[in-house]
Amino acid sequence: MAYKGIGMDQQADIVGIVGAGLIGRSWANVFARAGWRVQVWDPSEPQRAAAHAQIAQSLHDLQAHGLVDDSAAAAQRVQVVATLADAVRGARYVQESGPETLEVKLATFAALDAAAPAGCVLASSTSAIVASQFTADLAGRDRCIVAHPVNPPHLVPVVELCGAPWTSADTKARADAVMRAVGQVPIDVKREIDGFVLNRLQVALLTEAFRLVQEGVVSPKDLDHTIADGLGLRWAFMGPFETIELNAPGGIADYCQRYTPWFRRYMADLPTARVWDDDQWQKAADAWGPAPEPADVARKSLWRNDRLAALAAHKRGRKPWQDS
Repeated sequence: MAYKGIGMDQQADIVGIVGAGLIGRSWANVFARAGWRVQVWDPSEPQRAAAHAQIAQSLHDLQAHGLVDDSAAAAQRVQVVATLADAVRGARYVQESGPETLEVKLATFAALDAAAPAGCVLASSTSAIVASQFTADLAGRDRCIVAHPVNPPHLVPVVELCGAPWTSADTKARADAVMRAVGQVPIDVKREIDGFVLNRLQVALLTEAFRLVQEGVVSPKDLDHTIADGLGLRWAFMGPFETIELNAPGGIADYCQRYTPWFRRYMADLPTARVWDDDQWQKAADAWGPAPEPADVARKSLWRNDRLAALAAHKRGRKPWQDS
């Protein structure tokens, strides 16, 4: 396996997973398959009751793609516990994945800071709330950081690490080391910014996508083909800078010199916030078709996860371009 988790002669590291929804369970999967002991807690008793079986099933599914060596052993490293204090006991890293509201983050991180061992990194999966908004008054605010994943993190490895102004360099370094040790790909977001990096890139693409559909340039299905069967194929293993480096003989500078005139024309015609008005986005929603039933969403999510697992397995075996 590619994960750099514990060796057979080492004592297992412990992670506290706070929140057992889709993201929390996925994080439990990430750490369990890397050899960590995983202590999972959720305030909802039904969520706790279902969590272990759901995590075990996900691990089992990954083994079919060669992404877990022994899913049964990994599942045995997962323990669903009764209290938040139980979840953080002995942990050197905590990943919080609770509801995306400031009130919940404030209360949860106050409880985590009071209960977690000294030196334990406290990370949040939040996708829209910067750490300074919910850690400012904590005694241990220097050990708090955002570790924003992509859903589902056990199949999409990138994690945006973004500290508050008071997050210590040591916390950032340890969070980075933990993410690398469990097979994730940490990204250093150097300062707090609304939406972090990934969501800002995503909203830029979505805004143009909605505009093109609203203006009758393309259907939503054909727009999706443009990404899934076009740009997305390159983006599965190359970022935008590496992509454009290969789109002109002289690399990025040559690309910019060639295409900047059109880019400047485009920038004079950017989509506006009106794209997201109710009467506008509804045009794309109507053109796409009826809203799916919950059972259809569940089935398609399983299909997506299976395809992502196959892609992750493929990418793990790829050669760096220098070795090809």
